[in-house]
Parts: sequence; structure tokens; C-alpha cells
Amino acid sequence: MSVTKTVTVKASQPHAFKVFTAGFGTWWPSSHHIGKADMAEAILEQREGGRWYERGVDGSECDWGTVLVYDPPNRLVVSWHLNGEWAYDPDPAKASEIEIRFVAEGPDVTRVELEHRHFERHGENWEAVARGVGSDGGWAGILRGYADIAAA
Repeated sequence: MSVTKTVTVKASQPHAFKVFTAGFGTWWPSSHHIGKADMAEAILEQREGGRWYERGVDGSECDWGTVLVYDPPNRLVVSWHLNGEWAYDPDPAKASEIEIRFVAEGPDVTRVELEHRHFERHGENWEAVARGVGSDGGWAGILRGYADIAAA
């Protein structure tokens, strides 16, 4: 089981990748957080082994996963350690993966392909995770917001 979403971005491939990674906090919706405090920022460290996490307005941090592949401007893979209760689970064996590919379709147009896979690793509540990220409030809506920021 996997969820796939694609969005076309009116931006060059390097710019689309940079906004997705270095500019992660500019487009990630603040409503999508797991910490007890309101989210101040979302951070994606730009290196393999880097963290993917949120920082709350109170300074607290909540991990979401790890950067598994960092291949600018072509590809990014991160682990997703949020379980069916939308809580962090540090066990890598229970994490799904998100692969994002940036495909240049022209000098100022990039197709961004996202695949969220391995939901079964989340255990018995894996279907809740798949439904959530597959919904319009999940990756589809999030990618539309990203595309708007990247094109600006």
C-alpha cells in the first residue's frame, strides 16, 4: 500500500528542490503538527541522517523522522515515524518512507512526484495513517500549498 501524489510547480528543478528542503518551514502548514505546543516552525535538515521535525512556540521539539536520501536537485527520501495515533515512534522498523522526486519538464517547470510507502510497518493502525495522508487534507493539499510558494 502506498499513497502517490504529483504536483506541477512553475519553477526550475533546483528552485523546486530548494524550496521543498531549505524552505520547508515556509510552506508546511502550521496546523499539521504533533507537539503539545503550537508549532513555531517545521525543519528539514539538508543532509542524509538529518532530522525532520517541528519546534513549538515554547521551544519544545518533536521529531517526525530522518532524512534517508538527500540528492539535490533530484530526490529526497525521509522516514515517517508517526504512528496511527499521530505520535512519534522512534523504532525505524515501524517507520514508513516518503520519496519525493523532482523531474524537470522545462527550464521553469518541475513535476514533483511524492510516494508515501510501507504503511504496513506502522502495525495494526497503519490504515489510519494511509487514510490521513491520502486525504485532501494530507499530501494533496500540502503539495498544492508547496507549489504555490515555490512558484512565487
